[in-house]
Amino acid sequence: MSKARNEVYTEPEAKGSQAVNACRKVVGLVPAPEMSAEMAEQVIDQLPELLANYVDDRLRWEVQLIVDPLIGAAEASTDIIGGILEYKRDQQWDYAICITDLPIFKDGRFIIAETSTGHGLALISLPAFGISAIRRRQSEAILQLVNELHHGSSEEDRARQEQRTRQSDKVHKSLRGKGARQLVGRHLYEKLFPIRRITLPGEGESFDVRFIADSKINGNLRILAGMVRANRPWTIFPAFKRVIAVAFATGAYGLVFPTLWQLSANYGRPRLILLMGVAMAAMIAWIIIAHTLWESTKNARSPRLVRLYNTVTVLTLSSGVVFYYVILLALFCFTVLVFIPANMLEAQLDHAVSLFDYTTLAWLATSVATIAGALGAGLEDEETVRNATYGYRQRRRNQEASKR
Repeated sequence: MSKARNEVYTEPEAKGSQAVNACRKVVGLVPAPEMSAEMAEQVIDQLPELLANYVDDRLRWEVQLIVDPLIGAAEASTDIIGGILEYKRDQQWDYAICITDLPIFKDGRFIIAETSTGHGLALISLPAFGISAIRRRQSEAILQLVNELHHGSSEEDRARQEQRTRQSDKVHKSLRGKGARQLVGRHLYEKLFPIRRITLPGEGESFDVRFIADSKINGNLRILAGMVRANRPWTIFPAFKRVIAVAFATGAYGLVFPTLWQLSANYGRPRLILLMGVAMAAMIAWIIIAHTLWESTKNARSPRLVRLYNTVTVLTLSSGVVFYYVILLALFCFTVLVFIPANMLEAQLDHAVSLFDYTTLAWLATSVATIAGALGAGLEDEETVRNATYGYRQRRRNQEASKR
């Protein structure tokens, strides 16, 4: 069973009885394991001061952190509320914010964040922030959601604190928004992919405020990019060491025979591109089949999410295969330049050779080696590759949640 971590960060108290006697507010962060927890840990020690300067400078703020695999297992925001309310009650938090690395889909839209002022809790879907500047966007979202929970419908309090924030020199200008109603809406990325705030009817709704991408296209692009980022594709690169070794050995053996030299001279660029695409697609398909990474929609609670998981798996593995292909191409470029004399290559091709001929030969060798040698070779670390996919992580987290 995964142990929950409970860490407390408190803004240092200023000298004087006024600071000591200041009213105390506690914000609890409950992120899912792995990426969500890492992002929360990176910003948590800055939050007490930022909350004081951005939300309410009359209060002394504390922030606590508990990492819970259940947050990463629930695929609907309504499934998360019970657990968060339990933490909120047991830890005596004033506000609770859940941070999940799962996409939240409702009413045909992907959710970026939701708040329930009645329960004093909020939910952030980290993939909905996209692929870049995640740490900054998460900090902004936490501040603005606490603003939403703390001030509620009081425009007077919101305006007062906004004025104090503008006058303060303690808050970085990138975090100076216009209050909770905008949610990270000042930067170029948010102008290109705007976020809309929706007020939900009170009856029958667990959340009363929702933030969504302003269009379905924007939402889909955000989610796909953010989910690939959450898979951390760079972690699977070392797993290709064995595949690179097998493919390079196969391709180097093929370069001994002049047939490959003649083919490279007669293949046009479209054929080389097609061969490269086939080799990469075959590699991706083999990894998915060999490591059982494809999720079935049968008996799935949400077939749409399963299809999304599969799409993200293909995109994540594509980045790893592109990295593999570039490394192998660089190795073959070095090999053909060093070990194949120009006069021998000219004799086979019946024309003067250039750097382009060597590059074309290396390109063809890379594609042939991928198809002939790499397919069937085992990856270095199977668990690492599986862990870089949503479906496998979900099954593992569900097992942990069931044990608890």
